[in-house]
Amino acid sequence: MKIAIGNDHAGTEYKLAIVGLLKSKDIEVTNYGTDGTDSVDYPDFAHPVAKDVENGEADMGIVICGTGNGASMTINKHQKIRGALCWNKEIVALAREHNDANILSLPARFVALPQALEMVETFLNTKFEGGRHERRIEKVPCT
Repeated sequence: MKIAIGNDHAGTEYKLAIVGLLKSKDIEVTNYGTDGTDSVDYPDFAHPVAKDVENGEADMGIVICGTGNGASMTINKHQKIRGALCWNKEIVALAREHNDANILSLPARFVALPQALEMVETFLNTKFEGGRHERRIEKVPCT
């Protein structure tokens, strides 16, 4: 499995911990995020993550910014992306099961780091249910 990850300055600590978690599971990671805390623009890191997932160069993606909103809005401008802004593991599970989310957007300023790591675990381990949910996803345009 290959995961693309991107973050702005608000998400650096979270990104570093998540990369460590992913690597401990032998998951290949492409890091598009900043490793510093100087102010940067979230689209510069969210777009490459979305492009990798869109083009099949990554299986899934994770984006992290202060609220998760800016990164989520950015990734969802791309075709084939179903980005989910989540704030607990239950929402993550439903985003995977019902919406087949392929990029997780995390709000670093609004969830604790242990909670974010649980959310990543849930994102990786939850499968899409298909069925009636497939019909609904097909009604969402990819333009």
